[in-house]
Order: sequence, then structure tokens, then C-alpha cells
Amino acid sequence: MKILILGSNGRLGSALARRWKVLPDVEVLALTRADIDLSDPVLAEARLASHEFGVGDVVVNCAAATDVDGCEKDREGAARINAESPGRLARLCAARGARLIHIGTDYVFDGSLDRPYTEEEDPKPLSHYGLTKLEGDREVLAASPLHCVVRVSWVFGPDKQSFVDAIVKRALTSPEAAAVHDKTSAPCYTEDMAVWLAEFLKLTVPGGVYHLCNSGTCSWRDYGEYALECAKKNGIPVLTTSVAPLKLSDMRAFIAVRPPHTTLDTSKFQRVTGIAPRPWKEAVAEYFTTWEA
Repeated sequence: MKILILGSNGRLGSALARRWKVLPDVEVLALTRADIDLSDPVLAEARLASHEFGVGDVVVNCAAATDVDGCEKDREGAARINAESPGRLARLCAARGARLIHIGTDYVFDGSLDRPYTEEEDPKPLSHYGLTKLEGDREVLAASPLHCVVRVSWVFGPDKQSFVDAIVKRALTSPEAAAVHDKTSAPCYTEDMAVWLAEFLKLTVPGGVYHLCNSGTCSWRDYGEYALECAKKNGIPVLTTSVAPLKLSDMRAFIAVRPPHTTLDTSKFQRVTGIAPRPWKEAVAEYFTTWEA
């Protein structure tokens, strides 16, 4: 099986490329933005078409315009990267009989529910980022019943810094830390995601939309405080394990509207694969056992 990973220098793409290269009977091709740039949909399609792949092979699209405020500033660019290019790539994969696994986002929802979102919930994006990602989801799903859209949230891991790395690094030099306490979701550990997403390499797993993240829910503040506690337990000399609460409404620098509560329900993934994602606290605790500044 050939596996082509787009966005292979990003946080999730890097983990997939690193972990999947050791899988038996697969050939992994890690493609960066320099190889396939989704900001030019026609060229991106041509670049992907230049590679040999077909029936039984899998293309994984981890590339996206993920700067939520940046998408508000450059709406056309966001639409090209998040919607038009995935649609073109999905149709190319369908024409060759290959599966496309497209990474989606919890930001397709408005965050108004007081429970985790299932795949059947009606998406209502609040931002242009969320809107373009939803359009991309729909383009991918319309291209082939074999394709998968896997929505994730709050991705962290060893290949590229994220929120938890930033808050721990800050605590190395400052006793003050703060994070939003009224926005909740669930973290996704890339080392876990590499195992879970490998299930979709099995073409017996049905196509469609899946939600995938570590289990449980937390606020940015909860997430940050637990990361600091784990760091301290592992001998990382943080100056605090307390995180002051901030309100989402007080984040004046934000341009785009953020959904307040977007925890994803992973029941469908569990039913299909038999795998129950482990709690986010277990993943964060493991991450900081080998963390380096």
C-alpha cells in the first residue's frame, strides 16, 4: 500500500510520517507544502497527479489554513486551501480508486451544545475558517463514499509546539500564567492519533465522517494547569502550576468568533474499530515524561 501524506511537516502530519514508516507492507511518501501547496488548487492537483497511486492506496490530507484569524483576513486564500484544493484532490483520488483521509476540525460547530458533538449534528460554523473547513468536508465526502473526514481538536505532540508547550515554556521564566476558562473541548495527542488513524488505512472501515480525540473534556485553563503539574512531576523547573482564568469574551485580540464548547463524541469510531480513545490526562502525562524545552 502506498500512503501519501500531505502537510507532513505539520504537527499531525509529522507524527503520521514518523510512525507509519515502520508499518509493515506500506510505502510512505511524506509531502510538505513545498511539494504540494494547497494555496494553488490547480497546481496542487497536478502535483498530486504526478505521483503513482491508485486502487488500494491512501492519501492523507493534513494540510490546511489553520490560523483562525488569518482566515478572516484572507478569505479567498482560506477557501482555496481548505475547500477548493481538498475537493480537487478528493476527485482525483476517487478517479484512481484511492481513499482520501481528510483532517477536519471541531470549528465547524457553533459550540452551543452542552454535550459532545456527534457526526450527525448540524454544523454551524461561526468563523470563515470553520466555514471553509466545512465546505472542504463536503467536497471530500461528495467525491467518493470511500473517503473519510476525520474531525479533530486541540492537537498536541512532540513534532511541533502547541498550547501546552507554550504555557510550560512561559512558566520556566515567569510565575504568572493565564488561559481561557470558558472554552472547552478535548486535546488530541498525535502519538495516539497515529495509532487511531491507521485504522482508516483498512479499506474495510467505511468512509464518512468520524470524530476523533482523546476522551474527556477540559477548558484551556484546565489543560494548561494539568500540563504544568505534569511538567513539575517530571522535574521540569516551572515557577508555577496555577493558571489564572480568562474569559473568551475578553480576548480582544481575536478577530474570528470562537465556538465555546466543541468536545467531540468518538462513539462512532469506537463502534467501528473497537478502540476506545484513552483520557486526555493520560496522554498529557505521558507527553511530559520525555518533554524537552
